[in-house]
Amino acid sequence: MTGWEWDESLYAGSAEHYARGRVAYPRELADRLASLLRLDGSGRLLDVGCGPGSLTLLLAGHFTEAIGLDADQAMLDEARRLAARAGKDTTRWVRRRAEDLPAGLGTFRLVTFAQSFHWLDRPRVAAAVRAMLDTGGACAHIHATTHRGVAAAGTHPRPPHGEIAELVRRYLGPVRRAGRGVLPGGTAGGEAEIYRAAGFTGPDRIEVPGRPVDRDIDELVAAVFSLSSSTPHLFGEHRGAFEADLRALLANSSPSGKFAEQMCGIAVDVWYP
Repeated sequence: MTGWEWDESLYAGSAEHYARGRVAYPRELADRLASLLRLDGSGRLLDVGCGPGSLTLLLAGHFTEAIGLDADQAMLDEARRLAARAGKDTTRWVRRRAEDLPAGLGTFRLVTFAQSFHWLDRPRVAAAVRAMLDTGGACAHIHATTHRGVAAAGTHPRPPHGEIAELVRRYLGPVRRAGRGVLPGGTAGGEAEIYRAAGFTGPDRIEVPGRPVDRDIDELVAAVFSLSSSTPHLFGEHRGAFEADLRALLANSSPSGKFAEQMCGIAVDVWYP
């Protein structure tokens, strides 16, 4: 990520597509975390980079209060809508960058990063989070890919991910886009070294197997628009043409409009201060 800087357009226009385009985290993920950490409905949760609250809402019932923090107002508006629909009245949504932590938010039983840590000033945020954990608290880093699967599954065809990626490149160019910048080398790895340098110990690892899912054309279009590398605003005046081409590609790949694939397993690294 050398030379790349975060800007507020990173996920501009993606909020309305995110919850539909990303496959939901399984209930087993919450159950396994609750068992490992002996969650009993007390304490507080902070989900950093929460997006539309996909993980926040899944875990909220295990805490007295759950806070989702994100820099994108549209994502938080969508999170509020989904929380109201689900009757999750113990959730609160805060618009701040993770780099602003602790931001007067207090301390927490659990802090989570789900597909968000790589966008942050990781040493700075990890150090801030460690100081925000209650005695006996933990930080959970969720490794997951929820916009696409890894193998065919079921009787429907697998989504044509390679052809979709090529279509995106035709419209946006060969270098991965990210907000107003580009990420030719992709996002950074090496999370374990960052956590250890911040003083965390561990991790304990939870692994949740992937599962087969059925998907339709609308969901796959939403999945493409949910990505920072193909968020709607990047297409500018060509967005309508891109979506038409994408829908035609998908319809040609499956005349029934149905697809099936095996999702990647989810790994959770639980770190302790």
